[in-house]
Amino acid sequence: MSSDASITKIFSLAGKVAIITGGAGMLGAEYAAVLKEAGAVVIVWDVAKTADMRVDITKKKQVESAVSDVLKKHGRIDILVNNAAMNPVPGSPESREQFLPYEDIPEKLWGQELAVNLTGALFCTQAVVPVMKKQGSGSIINISSIYGNVGPDNRIYEKGQYKSIGYATTKGALLNFTRAWATYLAGTGIRVNTLTLGGVSAGQEPELIKKYAERTVLGRMAEKYEYRGAILFLASDASSYMTGSNLIIDGGWTAW
Repeated sequence: MSSDASITKIFSLAGKVAIITGGAGMLGAEYAAVLKEAGAVVIVWDVAKTADMRVDITKKKQVESAVSDVLKKHGRIDILVNNAAMNPVPGSPESREQFLPYEDIPEKLWGQELAVNLTGALFCTQAVVPVMKKQGSGSIINISSIYGNVGPDNRIYEKGQYKSIGYATTKGALLNFTRAWATYLAGTGIRVNTLTLGGVSAGQEPELIKKYAERTVLGRMAEKYEYRGAILFLASDASSYMTGSNLIIDGGWTAW
């Protein structure tokens, strides 16, 4: 890090290259936008057609090939945001199985959630770490959830709906995934941190939004743009003395 501690300097990502997994989603798009505004070249990985690179992060060879392609084109990788996760909006058609009673969760779904939410983060981290080691620097950001810190409050959902046990389990696991990588990479110049999010307004049913707001100190869900500052902080030199940590931005949900 430069000794120039000006605000412009410490938040600048000029010359940096960032990869965001699940970057075609609502929050991924916000992360991409702010990192670009700060000067980074951003490559969005997703299975969606709108992604910069269509990558299935549950396939290790695809991940390795994608990293190789990024290096050929840009010559470096400075930031990895492990953002991809199976997390449908409650009540949506996609959420049918993920909100079942825990006794009824299909084995296949459990395996898929572990593969996307956790194993995918492993494959991506394994692929970029050798690159970052050679550079002597890098920032890896793992996206967790309030439900990785505390148990889901199923009272806010419709009767018979329960927040996925697979989601809660994998988001909790990411916290120690972060700590383990951070300590493993001591002395390499690579920092690894977690960003823990609260619920984000995304067209949920009014009753769910109301119950969520009542459960939160600030009395509302987050707006999607309200995590821009946090992701920029963790990606940039503004957080140069931070590794192995968990930054919780949840409107006070876990403060009760």
